[in-house]
Amino acid sequence: MTELPDFDIAEFLTPGIEPDDVPALWSLVRSRELINTFITLFRGGEEEVFIRLHVLREVGGRADHPRWLPEELRRHFAYIDPIKLETVLGRLRANNLLIYGEDGAYQFSDAGRNAVAAMAVLLRFGENEDSELGFLTTQLAGMQATGTVTPELLQHLLAKLNALTASFEEAIASGSEFRILDARSRLSGNMRWLEKGTNVLRGLLGTEEITPETSRIAHAIGLAQSRLARVDAAFQRALNKIEAQRVTLGASGVSSSDAAAWLRNLDIRRIAALADSALTAGPQMQFVAGGHELLDRAESSLSEEVRQMEADTRLPPAAEAPQDETPPTEDLGLLIKLSERLAGIPSAAPAARLVQGGGFGPASYRLSLLSLLGNEEAGASGPVADLTQMPYDLMLEDWLVEVMEDEISHISAGNVVRRETPLVEPEA
Repeated sequence: MTELPDFDIAEFLTPGIEPDDVPALWSLVRSRELINTFITLFRGGEEEVFIRLHVLREVGGRADHPRWLPEELRRHFAYIDPIKLETVLGRLRANNLLIYGEDGAYQFSDAGRNAVAAMAVLLRFGENEDSELGFLTTQLAGMQATGTVTPELLQHLLAKLNALTASFEEAIASGSEFRILDARSRLSGNMRWLEKGTNVLRGLLGTEEITPETSRIAHAIGLAQSRLARVDAAFQRALNKIEAQRVTLGASGVSSSDAAAWLRNLDIRRIAALADSALTAGPQMQFVAGGHELLDRAESSLSEEVRQMEADTRLPPAAEAPQDETPPTEDLGLLIKLSERLAGIPSAAPAARLVQGGGFGPASYRLSLLSLLGNEEAGASGPVADLTQMPYDLMLEDWLVEVMEDEISHISAGNVVRRETPLVEPEA
């Protein structure tokens, strides 16, 4: 086994503080060999890291024959420069990711296989959005099955759930339909991990060996999952509010949301071309006010008489109330003459003939009086009450008859018909 290089982390600490005085740091120091495995993988340029990971994955992919002879490696990696390949193999061998046996064959070390397995899990979840929640949930499920759940992993899961909740609340607060739809899609994609996490937490909380710290964080995770489960209803309310405010462009069926989605898919140059000559730096003053409007305003502003009248807020002088003025009386001539026309009807008469005469105004007045015939309030006194008590009814039809004279184009068809029996029975 290759000796690890000199390691002195105490120089990063305050004088008098040792690494074992900080429990969280000391746990990392104790895992120095495993951490150096990942340092070997990811130290150097990006291209070197990719080649190392590729070689390790290919070496580990042959499960039936895990031992590789150097000639087999050269043939398998013939597409890699031979000198570069030897450099990569030497680096992996020197840092104990690959073991070079006495028989001259390469094979995985335990640290190397664990590192590649961890990378495979991360790459699998890296294919989907919000892979962190899926990765943490599966890690929790595996640790719960083996009884090795740590508060540290639970803290990471709780932080991820809280971060998702905050991002969803920000999307709702923004009022953007597109951000809300994207957030709702993310929530739908994570629902299976929320359900899986809920089942794992039930099993975890059901064990008797759980520590108080683990129990506290697990309950906080349950509350965070409950908040996320209720977010979908908040998304729907926000979308309903946006739907109520959506504007449809005429009768085209195209809404403002459709137009916004179309614009979002355009290239920036196309959007700039659409906006060319469509926007101006300021208002076009020739359309603000015309010459006549400006002249009227100038006249009222420059006139001394107008300014004095506007500034004078005094009440008008007192005056005596006029005496011996005859109160206005209502002209009942049209009403009386209409009553005389009705009295001369033997059985029925066209309504159009009864209301015509004198123009549109008198005709409208007569028609309104005819509509009072047979009114239940006929017990009142006065000329109008006398008219309503006459034994006639107005029977109108749902079509019009042509007149074309006396300011009348058409009038409702109908007749005024004499009743056979009086509307009000006489007293015995």
